[in-house]
Amino acid sequence: MAELKQMSEDDIQGIVSDAVSEAVDFVESEITESRIKAQRYFDGETDIGEEEGRSKIVATKVRDTVRAIKPSLMRVFLSSDNPVEYVPSTQAEVAGADQATKYAHYRFNELNGYTLLNDAIHDALVKKTGVLKAYWEDSTEATIHTYSNLTEEEMSVIVNEDNVTVIEQSTELEMSLDEFGMEIEMPKYELKISRTKESGKMMIESVPPEEFFVDRNARSVEDAYVVAHKTEMRVGDLVGMGYDFDVVSELSGNSVDDTFSDAEKFERSGYSEDDEEQSQDPSMKLVEVTEAYMKIDAYGTGQATMHRFILGGGNQELLDFEPWGDVPFAVFEIDPEPHTFFGRSIADLIMNDQDSSTAMLRGMMDNVSLVNNPSIDVVEGQVNMDDVMNNEIGSIRRVKTQGAIQANAIPFVAGQTLVAMQYLDDEIQVKTGVTKASMGLDPNALQNTTATAAQLTAQQGAGQVEVIARNLAEGGMKRLFKLMLNLLVENSCEETMMRLNGQYVPIDPRSWNTSMDVTVNVGLGTGQEEQKQVALNNAFQTQMQVWSTYGPTNGLVTMTGMRNTLADMLVLSGVRNVDRYFNPMTPEQEQQLVAQAQQQQGEPQSSPEAQAIVQAEQIKAEAKSQTDMMKLEIEAQKAMAEDDRKRDQMDQDLLVDAAKIYGDYGTRVDIEQIKQRQNTPRYPQQQPTQAVTGGRF
Repeated sequence: MAELKQMSEDDIQGIVSDAVSEAVDFVESEITESRIKAQRYFDGETDIGEEEGRSKIVATKVRDTVRAIKPSLMRVFLSSDNPVEYVPSTQAEVAGADQATKYAHYRFNELNGYTLLNDAIHDALVKKTGVLKAYWEDSTEATIHTYSNLTEEEMSVIVNEDNVTVIEQSTELEMSLDEFGMEIEMPKYELKISRTKESGKMMIESVPPEEFFVDRNARSVEDAYVVAHKTEMRVGDLVGMGYDFDVVSELSGNSVDDTFSDAEKFERSGYSEDDEEQSQDPSMKLVEVTEAYMKIDAYGTGQATMHRFILGGGNQELLDFEPWGDVPFAVFEIDPEPHTFFGRSIADLIMNDQDSSTAMLRGMMDNVSLVNNPSIDVVEGQVNMDDVMNNEIGSIRRVKTQGAIQANAIPFVAGQTLVAMQYLDDEIQVKTGVTKASMGLDPNALQNTTATAAQLTAQQGAGQVEVIARNLAEGGMKRLFKLMLNLLVENSCEETMMRLNGQYVPIDPRSWNTSMDVTVNVGLGTGQEEQKQVALNNAFQTQMQVWSTYGPTNGLVTMTGMRNTLADMLVLSGVRNVDRYFNPMTPEQEQQLVAQAQQQQGEPQSSPEAQAIVQAEQIKAEAKSQTDMMKLEIEAQKAMAEDDRKRDQMDQDLLVDAAKIYGDYGTRVDIEQIKQRQNTPRYPQQQPTQAVTGGRF
């Protein structure tokens, strides 16, 4: 039986260093190469070889698809004020959950949330994963103050303040009158001080994919054996964090060169750092720093606990370690692979299609070039070769015999190539869900279709995009806001003021429950927004009916609820600042309005039990009515679609039969008259715009 004992720092360094090295080897050997290729294809490169004198054009399918899909994904998370919400566990936590939701979004936007989310989504679309890191940063802010003409007492008060350091001090004697009117010499002080203030703030940063590593068996950051973030820091920054200058300065330049991560960084940025050109200032030297998170039984308790380890240099020198809570990373993926950490990106799905499109596009361009500039056969000795070599438009070519110069006709096949390229585009659309119809870019895509069919066409294309949005939401977005909640609760030390519901109210994150669940509100596409608008409009109509029928004390609908419905309708319409149109309701205002309404009515209200029964029956009846109407609408839409299909088939059959009759008997059929008889109103509620002679109406 193994003996439990506390580990030495050498033991800890060996375990952590080996785990980090294995994680780096796994990512660089299995993942990095595909990410480098994806970046190259996004930048408009290809692995197809080039031939001298032939077209070198590249079909930028990866970049075009990524840029087409990103606006839809950004709209999902930025179209509403609260795309992420904290869910209270009890009724007592409702107010705190609402405050936490609004405060977390305020801080996220304050930290440039748009850019952070854009970076994460872009990396997920191109590089398999987007990574955001949330952490708390303690900082010390120093300000310089200068005072003059101070008395000894005033100077003593200032210099004895906490966090005050005297920079300069001087004294001058001045003549003044004492309380008896006698002239005396009084010292006056000039003072220059530095006043420091300890503070802290939540930080969120986007981690480049090449700086993030996990072990081979990891499925998520929560169950990973080791999660590491490897980057470079200045010696002076490490000294400011409390590390010894001599220790960290020796680590500068002690890095692993020519790694796949460096190649990926170069591919992304387009340039590499030149160590020869680094600053000669020792404090500005770069040090490779690895921040690793893993569970380890460092104290011999028999149970491994989460720790954070700081390693410096290429040799993974252990600088510091301490117990830690949660791993501070949120990972965004668009197409997760079950039971593995790394899924697939958009680039992974369509890089082969980009190669095929590039090959066809180059062939088409070469064909056009050959058609416009064909090779020429000449009869030797019968032409002036200088004239033949002159490609100037309208030039004269001197020949001794007719037909001494003949151009080789090249068939034009670009038309067939375009059909094949359209097929590849259709394949990309099937793989990604990004279509011209779903983006509203193709005016002909929905021509001659019913409104219902057009909506279904757009929704089918947006279906895969919505799945991508849901993967991003349930993965990275939920975890990010969970990390933010923990950071705010654990590190806040005082109340702060925040504008909430139109008023400035005190916010104390320390009172929030960190175990609250996180939910993400995602919606995508114009069709779904329209459906939500219809649902909200129906809800508002029901609210108005309940309010008008049963009064302000109905127990079901409040003025606050009605205001929130109207606010959500404005948000769906693209109006973000709803407070300009509908003032937020406070409980006190709600009670005052209810009392006023009761006084104006002058009628006693029925018992709450009776109200509840009536309300339930009313709601039940309205719900059944709405359900029946929806069923009728669906059946009508199905009938219209089937009638459209049959009439289109009749038109096609009519043309074929007319042509056959004319060919067999030489008799022309009046197709227009037949179509007029066919195009009768399809439903009783539709009336013809004008009577058709000889028709049924």
